[in-house]
Amino acid sequence: MCGRYAQTQSLEEIVTSFDIESTELDQSLPLNWNIAPTNEIYIIKGEASGGGHRKLDSASWGIIAPWQKSAVDARASQSHAINARSESIHEKPTFRQAFRTTRCLIPATGYYEWATSLGKYSPKQPFYISRDDHQPLSIAGIWSTWKSPNGQEIQSAAIITREAVGGLEKIHSRMPVMMARERWDHWLDPSNRNLEELIALMQHPLPAAGLHPVPVSPRVNMVANNGPEMIIPIELGEAETLF
Repeated sequence: MCGRYAQTQSLEEIVTSFDIESTELDQSLPLNWNIAPTNEIYIIKGEASGGGHRKLDSASWGIIAPWQKSAVDARASQSHAINARSESIHEKPTFRQAFRTTRCLIPATGYYEWATSLGKYSPKQPFYISRDDHQPLSIAGIWSTWKSPNGQEIQSAAIITREAVGGLEKIHSRMPVMMARERWDHWLDPSNRNLEELIALMQHPLPAAGLHPVPVSPRVNMVANNGPEMIIPIELGEAETLF
């Protein structure tokens, strides 16, 4: 789940939307309607000093496990670790340390999902899922810094997912964990290492509230295709009408 997403807010818009107080970036990332694994993405961290201060940084999408021995192996492993399941993130060796210590928010305009075996949808029909109020998504994530034997460092991140609900399960069985604004400070606080509390923060009574899926062109299937046309809704045949 969630192998592509869009982030089309400017750096200034992200800073305003997420009340960010500082940044680690020398320059902004390009707007991207078709973000793929290993692409550089924005992440929002909590300050080590606590107090609810947030800073903007970037990371390569696909978390790198600390035991990778070379940069080649580290990069090759990323595509297999772009998503971490909320149900087991605290147990899996690749993710558990980052879940305890280095959590983040991943800002997105929307994300893509491909229909599986839904009967009234053609398999692999892409859908773009975003908020119906056009506000950015605040996706729960984790990040870490991998260090090679020769001292090279790569910062990487993963999206946290959960079982899909609220009609989205008719497209795919998984969806990103959306982190409610009132939970941001507790989620981002590096000193918060209470597993029960962290697990509870990922749970929400209405996890798909406000999310709206629309079918889009299969052109999004190719990473080389990019631009606003990726998220323009298309018409489906009568047998494939939404919900």
